Amino acid sequence: MSSNDSYIGILLEEIRDQNKAVLEAVGAMQQHVATIPALHENLSELKADVKTIKAAVTATNADVSGLDGRVARLEQAAT
Repeated sequence: MSSNDSYIGILLEEIRDQNKAVLEAVGAMQQHVATIPALHENLSELKADVKTIKAAVTATNADVSGLDGRVARLEQAAT
């Protein structure tokens, strides 16, 4: 084996290692991309939950405001 053949063998080994690293990176990206629909579903569910909470808080605030007025009238009548 000549020094040129040895050099080519080293280069081929380096290229194989680089290809292996690229394939591992691509595999990791594919796994990450596969989780995106689940994240979208979770965000959609969270958005719906926040809307429900917002509606409940708004209704509670309206109830409290109404009670404040009633308590004020009762306090005035008691004095």
